[in-house]
Amino acid sequence: MQPIKNIFFLIAVLFVQTAFAQGDLPGSQVDVVKSFNARLNITEKVDVTPTLPALDTTSKRQQYNVVTKTIQVEYLPPKIKPLADKTETLQKKYDGYLKAGVGLPISLYGEGSYNIINKKDKHRFGVDLYHYSANNNKNIENQKFSDTKGEVNGAYFFDQGFAVSGLLGYETDKVHFYGYNDLNKETGTNFTFDPTDIEQRIWTLYGKANIFNGERMALDFNYDAGVDFYLLQDSYAAKERGFALNIGATKWINEKHPLNVKLVTDFTTYNVDEKATLNNFSLAPNFTWHQDRFKVKLGVNIATNEDNFSFFPDVEANATIVEGIVTAFIGANGELYKNNFKHLSDYNPFIESKVNIKNSKYLQYYGGVKGNIRGIDYNAQAGYKAVDDLALFQLSAQEDSIARFDVLYDTATIVYFKANLSAPIVKGLKLTGSISQNIYSLNNEAKAWHLPAFSVSAGARYRTEDQKLLVKADFFLENGVPYKDINGKAQNLNGLFDISLGGEYFFTEKIGGFIQLNNLASNNRQRWQRYPTLGLNALVGITARF
Repeated sequence: MQPIKNIFFLIAVLFVQTAFAQGDLPGSQVDVVKSFNARLNITEKVDVTPTLPALDTTSKRQQYNVVTKTIQVEYLPPKIKPLADKTETLQKKYDGYLKAGVGLPISLYGEGSYNIINKKDKHRFGVDLYHYSANNNKNIENQKFSDTKGEVNGAYFFDQGFAVSGLLGYETDKVHFYGYNDLNKETGTNFTFDPTDIEQRIWTLYGKANIFNGERMALDFNYDAGVDFYLLQDSYAAKERGFALNIGATKWINEKHPLNVKLVTDFTTYNVDEKATLNNFSLAPNFTWHQDRFKVKLGVNIATNEDNFSFFPDVEANATIVEGIVTAFIGANGELYKNNFKHLSDYNPFIESKVNIKNSKYLQYYGGVKGNIRGIDYNAQAGYKAVDDLALFQLSAQEDSIARFDVLYDTATIVYFKANLSAPIVKGLKLTGSISQNIYSLNNEAKAWHLPAFSVSAGARYRTEDQKLLVKADFFLENGVPYKDINGKAQNLNGLFDISLGGEYFFTEKIGGFIQLNNLASNNRQRWQRYPTLGLNALVGITARF
């Protein structure tokens, strides 16, 4: 309060001083004649009505350039697989995993992968390793095999909008020609061999390199150019090398109609006692038109080998019958398929080292339905194939102690049917199934030697919501393939009946264990004459993810 009092005191002193200063003014008298009366003159009211400016009715088109990245995804070539999978709860992602196990008969299994992807998506790098070997020598002399494979892959996305990717791998497959054991049973002979005398090992070095647009281009144009190569050699001096140049481009019209063109030059050189070549060239343009309820692709595949031209259709029409439930499709296509030593030995590991490499010419017409019914994805297809030089397999000599297969070719027609489905039953549980039937008609041979005609597969997978437990079961059924017996008569080998069970459980977030039981029925079918498969076999091991 004291400061306030001081302020009032100072103000009072100032007023007092002012009052004393007025004392020197002269005195006078003022007479008031009339009181002041202020008036305003009368004015005219001006009305102002506000108006809005004229509307701008001109239409303007806004254009947006959205830059996206194109990521290459490589897939293993499917045989018969479900049409699609329903989206599941996303699992936590790990950079790498490792599986290692042992089994019976004496087996060693290992598999691992590690991938590095930088946060800005500029590059990615990965390493994949695989090994599986088994030795059943205790039950069947020299029945043993091994498969070892390693790959490195990577990609880099440049700021200029293009990207490069590459892959380099090495694989070695080893089998033994243990078919003499079956010959001993059939003829009463007593052949026996040291493992090194009947060993077949195939080494393959392979790789690929690509350049492609890593971002969407202004003209909706995509491109991809690359090379594939492999170098192969076996234990019996067979050598083969392959080189392919692939160039592809896509122009999107109205962002939904792709115009594609692909050029492939594929060279193969095969050498045992003398050199053989198999060089194919193909040009395949096509255009696909999309509408709400239908899609049509029109194209052609022009292929040539040794100046012989082949023209194959590449057409397909899809029509939605019931939205999201039934889509019908019909089409036709064709190709030249290389029966080189690599493809033949991948299919039949017991073939001769010296074979006749040749193209198979396929022309196919097909139709079917696909869709989804109450969560069940399905695809059913029937068709007709005309094949020039279909590859068949026969033993080079029925009574040869080292049983190896030769390749023979015949003109054939194939009427086929195949179907598959995928059904999520409850959360975490999914069932899959497939069936296929081929009916062969050949010009010269009595049967399609060693080619299966009927197969069925079914599988079940259950994974708990916490992702710790996985349980799976598989069933496989296949007819016995036809072959010529020792008297030259057509016979059928025993069929395939295989039931397998497996499971995996993570004890901690990153460490778990697995078990796999294969061929519970111990079905020793001969997929290839004189070569029975493994009976009941099992693997057990650990799993790590990091």
